[in-house]
Amino acid sequence: MTNVPQPTFGPNGFVAPDASAVFAGVQADINAAFGGNLNPALNTPQGQLATSEAAIIDEANTDFVFISNQFDPAFAAGRYQDALGRIYFIERNPAEPTVVQALCSGLSGVVIPVGALAIAADGNIYSCTEAGTIPVGGSITLSFSCTVTGPIACPANSLNAIYQAIPGWDSVNNPSDGVEGSDVESREAFEARRQQTVANNSIGSLPSIYGAVLLVPGVLDAYATENPTGSPLTVGGVTLVANSLYVAAIGGVALDVATAIWRKKSPGCAYNGNTTVAVEDTAGYEIPYPSYNVTFEIPPALPIIFAVNIANNAQVPSNAAALIQNAIIAAFAGADGGPRARIGSIIYASRFYAPVAAIGPWVQIISIGIGSVNAPAAIVTGSISGTTLTVTAVSSGTLAVGQTIVDGTATITIGTRITALGSGTGGTGTYTINNAQTVGSETITAVAATNPSVTVNINQVPTITASNIAVKVT
Repeated sequence: MTNVPQPTFGPNGFVAPDASAVFAGVQADINAAFGGNLNPALNTPQGQLATSEAAIIDEANTDFVFISNQFDPAFAAGRYQDALGRIYFIERNPAEPTVVQALCSGLSGVVIPVGALAIAADGNIYSCTEAGTIPVGGSITLSFSCTVTGPIACPANSLNAIYQAIPGWDSVNNPSDGVEGSDVESREAFEARRQQTVANNSIGSLPSIYGAVLLVPGVLDAYATENPTGSPLTVGGVTLVANSLYVAAIGGVALDVATAIWRKKSPGCAYNGNTTVAVEDTAGYEIPYPSYNVTFEIPPALPIIFAVNIANNAQVPSNAAALIQNAIIAAFAGADGGPRARIGSIIYASRFYAPVAAIGPWVQIISIGIGSVNAPAAIVTGSISGTTLTVTAVSSGTLAVGQTIVDGTATITIGTRITALGSGTGGTGTYTINNAQTVGSETITAVAATNPSVTVNINQVPTITASNIAVKVT
C-alpha cells in the first residue's frame, strides 16, 4: 500500500499525477513507516529523503508522459517523429542546397547538360539541374543548385563564372538572388510535410501531385492548382489555360519533378509553365519508349524588401543591423521553427517581430515594414550616374526617400535606396541614392517597405538578402 497517487489512463491517454501530490504521498508513506509524528520539514533527514524519492517518481512519470506524447504527430520529435513518418513512406529531408536561376549565354545550338558546373564569387560550385539548348539569340535560363548543402546565400550577379568549360558556352550569370537552401528538416517542417504528403498514395488529385513533387529530392518548395473549367482562369496572379494543371517547383532535377507530376496525373492533361520535359514510360515497354511532354513552372525570384526601425538606447551594439538582418533571414527560411516564406503565400511583417525581439533586450521595435515589386510605390524611367538617379518620366506612383529601387535586368545594385531628394520631389528630376553605380536609361521600379504584408504569386518564389533589409536606429 502507498499514499503516492498512481498514473491513470483516460480519454487523452497517460495522465501523470501532480508533483505536489506525489511529494505529499511520499511524505505520508515515510511518516507511516516510522510510526507517525515525524517532523515534515525539508531540512530534516526524512524531509530530504522524501524530496529525493518524490523527484525520482516524478521523473519516471515525466518520461512516460514524453513517450506517450511521441505517438502524437503534433508532439513527436527526433527518432519518434522519423518512425511516424515511415508509416507514410516519407523520411526527414536532409540538408538541401541553394537553388538559383542562371542566364547561360553562348552559341546557338550548344547543349548545356545536367551537371554542367559554374562557380560563384564566394567559391561555391553550382551544378546545372536542367538540360537546355542555347537558342537563337544566344541565351537560356537554367536551374543550378549548389554542390554544398545548407542556407548559402547567392546574391544576384554572383554566379558569374563557368567552372567546367563547354565549347560554345561563353558566360553565366544570375540576374536574381538564389533561393537559399536549408539545414536538415526541422521538426515543424517535417510535420507540415507529413500532413501535405498524406495524399501521396492517391492518383489524380491535387494533393497527390503536390505531395509527390514535395518528395522529389532537392525540391525546396512547390505549389499545385488547376483550372477545371473550359475557359482561361486567373489564379494567384497566373492565367491558366482551360482544363489544365499548374505546378510550380523550385529545386530538384527538372526530369524528376516532371516524372513525379506525370505519375500522378494521367497523360492528356493540359499544362502551364515555363519548363517542358519529356518523360519516358519504361514500364512494360521496350525501346523506343513512349514519351510524354510535361510542363511545369520553375518560378523566378521575387525579392522581398524589409525596413526595420528600432529605438536607440545605450545597449544597442555596433553590429545591430547585421544581427537583425540575420534574424530575419533565418526566420524567412523557417530556421526559427516558424513557417518559411513560400510560393503563393502571404508574408506578414508581424511574422518577424518575435525573432527580431528575441535577439536581446536592447531591441525595442518601432516598426517592421515589408514590400515587393508586386505592389510598387512608383514605376519610372531613369538612369544612374554615381549616386545620382535622374528620372525623366513617371509611369505611376511617387518617389520618396527610403524607397528601394530595382530593375528587371539586375543592373541596379541590390539594396539601392533613395536617401535624399535633389531636384525631384516625387516625380521627374534628380535623387540621391546610397550605392554609386552607372546604369543607362531604363524602367525602374521603386518599392516602399511600408506594408503589413506582401502577396507572393504562384509563379514567384520569395527571396531575401541582407542588402534588402534596411535597419534604422532612431
